[in-house]
Amino acid sequence: MRVDERFEVAAGSVTGRSHVLAGKPNQDAFAFRSAECGIVGVVCDGCGSGAHNEIGAAIGARILASQVLREMEAGAAIGEEATFERVRERLLVALASAAQDMGIAHARGVAEFFLFTVLGVAISAERAVVFGAGDGIFVVGDEVVRLGPFPGNAPPYLGYGLAGAGPRLLMHRVLPASALTSVLVGTDGAADFDALAGAGIPGAHGERVPPLRAFWSEDRYFRNADAVRRSLALVNRDVTRPLWDERRIHKEPGLLEDDTTVLVVRRKKTSAPD
Repeated sequence: MRVDERFEVAAGSVTGRSHVLAGKPNQDAFAFRSAECGIVGVVCDGCGSGAHNEIGAAIGARILASQVLREMEAGAAIGEEATFERVRERLLVALASAAQDMGIAHARGVAEFFLFTVLGVAISAERAVVFGAGDGIFVVGDEVVRLGPFPGNAPPYLGYGLAGAGPRLLMHRVLPASALTSVLVGTDGAADFDALAGAGIPGAHGERVPPLRAFWSEDRYFRNADAVRRSLALVNRDVTRPLWDERRIHKEPGLLEDDTTVLVVRRKKTSAPD
């Protein structure tokens, strides 16, 4: 199976300060899949009130990316609602099976393990689609779209479909694949990162938080698989240093309170002729 050679992917994730201070793990996750038929990237954000929703986010991201790619390999049109409804149904079947195998009560499993938001991009030969359920941020070209917040800070989680009527996967944008140069999808923490552009990075001696566009415009993020995570971690590190003249310790806290995950797909640059 050949890999889609039109596009390249960069992604990374860091734990938010509020979760670090509370002793909680990063509840975000991402996954991407690529084949000759196209490429899929997904970010998920586990519900913070659940004990283990980082597990659902990690599983969900992988299942969704694989199932959307499966649809493209079967020749399905990714610009149609029916395609994403089949993906949603297979996700719920997989989650229900996992809950049963884990030996947990259905309602308990939904609340503790399987509530997560979804935001993804799928690119076939003909179409590019941004899809999702819940909050987050995406950027296509010059268009920046923030999804949420939702009333009561309660996004529409796909996992609700395990216990009754749940939300569907929505197609937020559909455009010709030939018109796509880059697309970024991120969890709601990435929206916070976007708002920080130009702020001073803790302990970085005047270095500033880059805008989101840096993630698709700078080649370094595609040359090093860890570059996105490292950039996010730099912004979110706590820095402590002594001020000897003032006889005190100066503390600079990290800037990202929430878990932050970014996934970028951009068209590969063509080499200039010799």
